[in-house]
Amino acid sequence: MPNPLDTPNPDSLFTPLAGHGRFGYSAIHDRPDYSWPGGARLAVYLGFNLEHFAFGEGLGACLGPTSPEPDVLNFAWREYGNRVGAWRCLELFDALELPAATILNTALYEHAPGLLEACVRRGDEMVAHGHTNAVRQSVYNEADEKLLLEGCFERIMRHSGSAPRGWLSPWISETRVTPDVLAESGYRYTLNWCHDDQPQVMRTRSGQTLWSIPYPQELNDIPMVVARHMDGRDFADMVIDNFDEMVLQARQQPLVMGVALHPYIVGQPYRLRHLRRALEHLARARDQGAVWITTPGAIYEHVSGLHL
Repeated sequence: MPNPLDTPNPDSLFTPLAGHGRFGYSAIHDRPDYSWPGGARLAVYLGFNLEHFAFGEGLGACLGPTSPEPDVLNFAWREYGNRVGAWRCLELFDALELPAATILNTALYEHAPGLLEACVRRGDEMVAHGHTNAVRQSVYNEADEKLLLEGCFERIMRHSGSAPRGWLSPWISETRVTPDVLAESGYRYTLNWCHDDQPQVMRTRSGQTLWSIPYPQELNDIPMVVARHMDGRDFADMVIDNFDEMVLQARQQPLVMGVALHPYIVGQPYRLRHLRRALEHLARARDQGAVWITTPGAIYEHVSGLHL
């Protein structure tokens, strides 16, 4: 006689999968309609990532062949962004009168304070991006993660004169409680999640509201140029094509398009030439009233005031 314990239970194969519990599924077509300021249907922002890395240790994007530490080639390649590339990008943003979200490692307050001061003078939004991109946020325990988030919050407020509202984790790495600790530390939105083209509310353990503002992993020069080996011309074409398609899609519902830029990549002169072409395309559309070019903080302010 067969043992009942040996009889397979089909239901055990179809139990619900583990989830994050931060938000439920929602199809893009099943949501309330609204518009951005001025009646615009597409909101566009530039995520300008300013990062600093430890020399001879820790993580870092590898643009060339890696060597045993100290990896002078890749460290110096990344540092070009802070010394040269970022300034060229700021000149371009100024020429086109484009705002930006400065997504910053607070280690730059010691390393290159003048660069961050230039962003503040432009009126750019300052978004916290950890202390350094040499360390993944997911390695912290909760107590240390809270110290990191609160410390970055305080440093940006002290140096820029206003408290940061947004957060992007180094390497977009989270612990299980990152959204909870963000909300409890005073942040109002996160850029970590790339799951949607509209801002979404995330649940937190305290009941405090934390918004997810779309941040791009496609329109992002690191995965495109470094990982997929595209170049400046192709990346600029991608930005333009994505923008033109989203203008059409936004007739149905309001959308957000971010462009993630790292000056050690797009600040190289021949890539900057093509970035200039892409941003000129966006600026022309802005001048025609077809798009709202803004910051993620302004996007948060707008949606948080709506009754959705």
